[in-house]
Amino acid sequence: MTMPATADQRTEVSPSTEPVIRLDDVDKTFGEGDLAVRALRGASLEIGRGQFVVVLGPSGSGKTTLMNLIGGIEPATAGTITVDRHEVSGLDESALTEYRRTDVGFVFQFFNLIPTLTAQENVALVGELVGADESDAAESLAVVGLAHLADRFPSLLSGGEQQRVAIARALVKRPTVLLLDEPTGSLDLETGRQVLGALRSSTTSFGSTVLLVTHNSAIARMADRVIHIHSGQIVEDQLQPEPLDASELQW
Repeated sequence: MTMPATADQRTEVSPSTEPVIRLDDVDKTFGEGDLAVRALRGASLEIGRGQFVVVLGPSGSGKTTLMNLIGGIEPATAGTITVDRHEVSGLDESALTEYRRTDVGFVFQFFNLIPTLTAQENVALVGELVGADESDAAESLAVVGLAHLADRFPSLLSGGEQQRVAIARALVKRPTVLLLDEPTGSLDLETGRQVLGALRSSTTSFGSTVLLVTHNSAIARMADRVIHIHSGQIVEDQLQPEPLDASELQW
């Protein structure tokens, strides 16, 4: 595992056109027969390394299914999924576990922090799985602006602070891909801006490719790229040459 430079040495990582995520004609069907639901239909796309991508769509459109397939949580019914060096759609369960452990960071709407551990201990616990040490946990917290709260327990943190700990916990692995499912769904505007700003800062520092799933179209204005899903199909895919800063968002 390659550890990042110290804060005064770190340089920003710019998005690349080199594809790190590739889907080729991917389908996902839940159930069988008359009860079958085709959640994703013929999805094909490439996402460049370091891109900040927002996936938009109403509830039930297939956006979370897309994220779960890329993250190796659900298997595809048809088609192929490749993430960096992994053909995810062809991995056995042991290899999938290793892929999720080392290459993918997950952040969800609910923080799922361990209440008896401090912020830094929550981050360090995940870091231990990939050989990261306490300094890596501390740096991840610093990148999301929480170095001064490293010794606080979750019950003494605000909702936005807890979500930033969750982001730091995902980033301590230095994942190739960071997957976020409605990370600001339970937060007010100002707290949501803080979380999104921390997310943009952290991914710029570490070069992870971000896929953020949401129904909140305002968040898309800070993305490098916006993908729209409807009824299991990718219906629009557009680059955004001048994304907004998180502090400029309104919803």
